[in-house]
Amino acid sequence: MSGESNYSEIDVLRRIAEGDEQSFTALYHRYSNKVYTYLLRMTRSHEIAEELLYDIFTKLWTGRELITEIQNMDSFLSKVAYNKAISFFRYTASQRKMQQYVARQMEHATVDDAADKLLDSEARELLQEAIRQLSPQRKLVFTLSREQGLTHEQIARRLNLSTQTVKKTMSHALQSIREFLHKRGMEGAALLYFYMESKK
Repeated sequence: MSGESNYSEIDVLRRIAEGDEQSFTALYHRYSNKVYTYLLRMTRSHEIAEELLYDIFTKLWTGRELITEIQNMDSFLSKVAYNKAISFFRYTASQRKMQQYVARQMEHATVDDAADKLLDSEARELLQEAIRQLSPQRKLVFTLSREQGLTHEQIARRLNLSTQTVKKTMSHALQSIREFLHKRGMEGAALLYFYMESKK
């Protein structure tokens, strides 16, 4: 990076630290595609890559007061993306082990296990409630993606929207569902993962 461009980015980071949303948007457009491509290569899932990308930049904005301490944004985001992907792999691995354990236990379930089954039913209902509270467009995009298995490009063509709009709408829908579940004491990420797995 040249001295001039480095100075320019330092100025952008300073404005972001002061709460300038336009400067943050500019930073996002500068780096998001590279970070997304890296996450996609690691996770091999458009949805997961988008969710991790959204989380990275959301936390970057939330902690913007310290953003000027980042010396090399490109290197910083690459490291964060790598750690996010690794954390995701560890999480999904632990979830699969837990699902396998639960499946083995349910094979020998009796009437006394009704409470466990009820809990599973309540979790599913809560997730459906979280989906129902979405705005009409978010609900439609989410349903086309999760229920019908359409890609973002297919959804965009069907709804006459840009692919970027579909991606943003899907990210906002996932965030809204996570917040809804969190407020009700449920782990949003776990339920979302379970929901995505159940639709494959």
